[in-house]
Amino acid sequence: MNYIPRFPPNPNSHAKNSRISLSLPLLLERERERERERPREAGEMNAAARKAAAAGGGGMGRAPALVLALVAAGAFLISYNFFAMLLRGGGAGAGAAAGARDPVVAMPAWMREAAGREARRRPFHVALTATDAAYSRWQCRVMYYWYKRMQAQPGGEAMGGFTRVLHSGKPDGLMDEIPTFVVDPLPAGKDHGYVVLNRPWAFVQWLQKAKIEEEYILMAEPDHIFVKPLPNLANDNEPAAFPFFYITPSEHEKIIRKYYPKERGPVTDIDPIGNSPVIIKKTLLEKIAPTWMNVSIQMKEDEETDKTFGWVLEMYAYAVASALHGVQHILRKDFMIQGELTYGKIGEWRFDKRSFQNGPPPRNLTLPPPGVPESVVTLVKKVNEASANLPRWDDGI
Repeated sequence: MNYIPRFPPNPNSHAKNSRISLSLPLLLERERERERERPREAGEMNAAARKAAAAGGGGMGRAPALVLALVAAGAFLISYNFFAMLLRGGGAGAGAAAGARDPVVAMPAWMREAAGREARRRPFHVALTATDAAYSRWQCRVMYYWYKRMQAQPGGEAMGGFTRVLHSGKPDGLMDEIPTFVVDPLPAGKDHGYVVLNRPWAFVQWLQKAKIEEEYILMAEPDHIFVKPLPNLANDNEPAAFPFFYITPSEHEKIIRKYYPKERGPVTDIDPIGNSPVIIKKTLLEKIAPTWMNVSIQMKEDEETDKTFGWVLEMYAYAVASALHGVQHILRKDFMIQGELTYGKIGEWRFDKRSFQNGPPPRNLTLPPPGVPESVVTLVKKVNEASANLPRWDDGI
């Protein structure tokens, strides 16, 4: 079996006759169709991140056990994400020894503190946007189940409240099970069939109307699964985010300049991120969210931008909006671990979350055969445990 290397992807690693049918076209599917070609080689990080990475010299290969992971259940055939904070006894490489902060690889001193007493003083609120579709509901149920499990464990002190921001405009059958805040969708036709365009508008409404006790917010998604407790990775006005290899602002400078003019600064100011996973101070998100919404709509209504960015358009919009407000993120490659998968569609074992658009997957899914990465096995086991313990699972509430 051939697998796609963890980071960056290798376009030549596709196995034509792979017996195991697994797929990770990108990372967070977010209920979108895969309409673009295979992700290209990892783009450039911003200049500061590259410089810091070179100085730090640390790598994930030397990191010990995960402190947290989130798994996204199924993309094409199976899509999963691991969000992970790696706690080291010390820094990584010469840069860390010298006390330098490496925003991509090495661990700054404040983050080590965040794993202990500091994390308990800085709880974050978990917020995910969702629709009332059956496809979204069963993923939210699994996500919330594991949030509660991990919050109750030692090390889960920073995991504060939880809100499903429901942008369908009306209550659904999960109101009594999952803390939910109902907001309005965009006006009819404004999303142009791109449901994710409702996400920034949902956050704008939630931030304006809801009472949020925590100072920080983790923007998450329905297809995430916590597998270990998560400390607060943000540092005051420096949000923490995962750098996506397929978000490459420098490769699209002509388009980016429509929304981030030269007088604002270099294109490298724009982080290679989306809005999730991000841990950010609430006051910062309150400033960014309206701009994120406006930029998203402008991008969608511009034919060239829409065609170029496709299903990741809203991710670019968040990155641009953050830069417009002078906010740059701590880029953490060890925030999320991408498993090694093929792009095969037919094989010995298959799980496609989009096969369950109209209801949840059956209980007790068959585990992958031997040889499949352990992260995939973990994903299926987590879904199975949740479905075994959640009431009325088969009813698809």
